Amino acid sequence: MNIEQAIKQTSPFTLTIFGITGDLSGRMLLPALYNLALQDLLPESLRIVGITRRSYTVDKLLGRIKKTIVEEGGAYDEAVLENLGKRIELVTMDLTNIDGYIKLRQRLDAIEGEIEVCANRLFYMAIPAQLFDDVVGYLGDSGLNRSCPHGTGQSRLLVEKPFGYDLDSAQTLVKRMRTHFEERQIYRIDHFLTKETAQNILTFRFKNALFKSVWDKHCISRILISATEALDIEGRANFYEQTGALRDMIQGHVLQILALITMDMPDVFTSKAIHEKKRALLVAVEPAAYERATRGQYNGYRTEVKNPDSYIETYAALRLSIANDRWKGVPILLRTGKALTKKTTDIKVIFTDHDEPKFDNILTIRLVPNEGVSLHLRAKKPGFDDVMQDVSMDFYYSNSFAGIRQPTAYERVLVDAFRGDQTLFATSEEVLANWRIIEPLLVAWGKDDSKGLESYAKGSWGPIVAAWDCDKYQKPGK
Repeated sequence: MNIEQAIKQTSPFTLTIFGITGDLSGRMLLPALYNLALQDLLPESLRIVGITRRSYTVDKLLGRIKKTIVEEGGAYDEAVLENLGKRIELVTMDLTNIDGYIKLRQRLDAIEGEIEVCANRLFYMAIPAQLFDDVVGYLGDSGLNRSCPHGTGQSRLLVEKPFGYDLDSAQTLVKRMRTHFEERQIYRIDHFLTKETAQNILTFRFKNALFKSVWDKHCISRILISATEALDIEGRANFYEQTGALRDMIQGHVLQILALITMDMPDVFTSKAIHEKKRALLVAVEPAAYERATRGQYNGYRTEVKNPDSYIETYAALRLSIANDRWKGVPILLRTGKALTKKTTDIKVIFTDHDEPKFDNILTIRLVPNEGVSLHLRAKKPGFDDVMQDVSMDFYYSNSFAGIRQPTAYERVLVDAFRGDQTLFATSEEVLANWRIIEPLLVAWGKDDSKGLESYAKGSWGPIVAAWDCDKYQKPGK
C-alpha cells in the first residue's frame, strides 16, 4: 500500500491548530497543508479548525500561503488553494478560559454530525511553550482528550519543543500531560528526525552488511555530531536569553541523533521497538561532566540582546560516554553553535585500525546541507611511488534520487500524525533521559554565571579551547 492509499484509508480527521495566525503556522504548517493538498495526501474528510485570539479571516491565511510559496520561488495552484480554504474555519477564543474549550468541543461534535461520522481529533500546539500547561489542562477538563461522543475516534496532541526548561520542569510537564493524555496520544515533534538522512540512519546501519558487523568499540574510535549555524540569533533575544545553545539544540535534536547512531538493533522495526532501544541507549549515556564541556558566546551577542551581563551560551561542546558493552571507552563529541563558519549538521564516525591507529576511515552522514553519505578511504596514488592518498566515495540524495521530491519536515509530521505513526516523535522517557544527561551542565553553568564562558568571533569555529578533533576532549589543565 502506498502513502496515498494509506492516507485515504485513515479515519476522518479534524485538525485543530492552536495559534493558526502565528509565525510557525504561517511559515511552516499552512504551506505544508497546501503541499499535501497539492499531492492529494490529505484525508478526504479533513476539516481544519484554526484557533486564534484575534479577529482574522481565511482569505488572509490563504494570502500568507501564497506569499510563502512565491518567496520560495514556486507557483501556487489557485484551485488547490481554494479547496483548502473550504476545509478551514476560524474560531476566536481565550486559551485561558475553559468556556472556549467547551464551545470548541461542541463545534467539533457538530462537524462530525455534518460529515455523519466520528472523526479522529488532532490538536496542534503552535503556541508559546508557556501556554502548554493551560491548553493541555483545559483540553482534558473539557473532555476533548476523549475524542467524539461515540468514543470510536482518538484525540492526538502534537507538541512543539521545548519540552520543559530543565529536568524538574520536564517531569512536571510530562506528569501534567499524562493526567489528561495517554502516551499513545502524545506526539512530541523533533524536526531533525523528519529529515530523510536521519530516517535513513537505521536502514544504513542495519541493512548494509559492510557496517552492521563493525558498528562498535572494536572498530570505531570516536563519534562526532555537529549541528552548527552560520546565522546569529536573528533578533530572537527573548527566546535565546531564556534558552541558550545547550537547551535549544543539544537537549533534543542532537541527543536524538546520537540515539539513532548508537542504539542496538531492534528485533522488529516497529515504532514501539525502536523507541525501546532509543530509551535504553539514552539511559546508558553518562551525565555530562563540567570538565569535559565548553561553552562560548559570540562577540556582539550582549549588545544584540541588550544585556551587558548576559552569560547565555551561543556555543556548546561536550564529550559524553556511553556505559554499555558496545560503546564503553568510545568518546562521543557533540557540538552546536550560532554565528559559526558555516551551517552544517552531520555525524562523523571514525573507524580506526588499532594496529595502525594513525590511519582512519571516516564515515560522514550529512543532514544539512547536501544530504547524503561520504566514506573517506585510503588509496594508492597513481604512479611508481608507494604514496597513499585520501579518497572519498560520495552519495547525494539529489543525485541518486533525482526528480523525487522530498517532503518537508512539517509534511512528514502531519502525515505520520494522520497515520498514527509515532516513530519519528520523541517519547516522554526519551525527553526525560535527555534532560538527565545535560542537567549537570545546566546546574554548573547556572552557578558559574560568566565564569568559564569563552568569547569567539562571528564566522569562526567557536572558542579556541574547544579542541573539536581531539580524542581527549576536555578543558586545558584537566
